[in-house]
Amino acid sequence: MSMIEEFKSFALKGNVMDLAVGVIIGGAFSTIVNSIVKDLIMPVVGLVTGGLDFSNMFIKLGNIPPTFKGNPDSYKDLQTAGVAVFGYGSFITVLINFIILAFIIFLMVKFINKLRKAEEPAPAPAVTPEDVLLLREIRDSLKASPRV
Repeated sequence: MSMIEEFKSFALKGNVMDLAVGVIIGGAFSTIVNSIVKDLIMPVVGLVTGGLDFSNMFIKLGNIPPTFKGNPDSYKDLQTAGVAVFGYGSFITVLINFIILAFIIFLMVKFINKLRKAEEPAPAPAVTPEDVLLLREIRDSLKASPRV
């Protein structure tokens, strides 16, 4: 088998195609979860915590260059200027994204496993061995025969 035929056989197997579809859907799903966290959850968290904005929480590690023209309290402005910043607020946001995404994937896998269990056919009844059938037949014939 040539290498091209072998690769074609490998690439067209069900598992590889399923993985490709999963990666594409996962990428799109990740965008949705990012939007949920950024646009829906974080504003509520900010409201509950008194207007706290996680995305702008950082520790400045480097010096601001003299040519800096931006807000020195803005994480994005400092990053754009090349200032070393420790952005723990951005990490908190990404961590919340991950937790939500992991939980949703857990629910999806749980649902799929439930569907698979429902689709599995009931196990076939065990076949009685021939020797047991023969012994039963002998027992029944002894019960039916008159006793002497």
